[in-house]
Amino acid sequence: MSAPRFIAPGVTYLLSRRCFGRQFLLRPSRKVNQIFEFCLAVAAAKTGCEVHTYCMMSNHYHLVVTDVNGTIPIFMHWFNEYVAKCVNREMGRWEYFWAPGSYSQVSLPDGEDVLDKLVYTYTNPVSACLVRSFTLWPGARNTVDAMAGPARVIDRPKGFFRPDGPVPASQTLKLTVPPAFRDQSNWLRDLEARIAAREIELRTAFDNKHQRFLGARRALAQSPTARPRSREPRRNLNPRVAGRDKWRRVQSLQRLKQFLLDYRTAWRRFVDGNRSVTFPFGTYAMRVQFGVTCSGP
Repeated sequence: MSAPRFIAPGVTYLLSRRCFGRQFLLRPSRKVNQIFEFCLAVAAAKTGCEVHTYCMMSNHYHLVVTDVNGTIPIFMHWFNEYVAKCVNREMGRWEYFWAPGSYSQVSLPDGEDVLDKLVYTYTNPVSACLVRSFTLWPGARNTVDAMAGPARVIDRPKGFFRPDGPVPASQTLKLTVPPAFRDQSNWLRDLEARIAAREIELRTAFDNKHQRFLGARRALAQSPTARPRSREPRRNLNPRVAGRDKWRRVQSLQRLKQFLLDYRTAWRRFVDGNRSVTFPFGTYAMRVQFGVTCSGP
């Protein structure tokens, strides 16, 4: 049995998922970018999740999202399912699209952690030695100012969705400022400065090693079934919490550990036949599938 996820409303996450076999199945194109952004917009509209930043790389993606209503599993299920179905339909394939296992869901305890992962998401194309600035990356992504800018209307991509089906003909994608920064006026400028500094750091490191950036044109010319030449990292940590502040991180991990202990105790009692057992706050699957009672926050 896999470990249960702690799902609570109001948490901001870094969400990531990788394509099967590290293949470039999300290789940027006008159609794939449209599919990605349309599915993102519909998933957000269905669940009330607030999208702050996104970056679609050739074989994985990163999102920074706040789960307003405690519905992040529904958001991710819809988004991942229909990105896979639409892109597979576009490519004429039907094999697995995503790597085995689930997506990565890392909670961000405070504003500094959110800012750190925003910088990480924006600069991902640079850290992968693809382009010298994130603004040059041709994949689906947003600008920094888009978080405080107007909404965009994304048309439904042709191909997989039926014209007369339940999916709307277009969907509004509204990016929002993360909750941690809604009372700060200059935080966008701070974010831009951190992105610029990180890009300079990365470019300097690659230049010192005489590594050349792939460039947008060569990235667009790659085969969708190709994959990186580098070895796949194995047995790395799969964190659930990311925090620079040691004590905030320890506090979050202790809370998660206590949730897991309480969940296991309640689950064993439930399996033994006690259907009135109370599960800890943050329980999701047992609450949705079996209607169990959960404690308050």
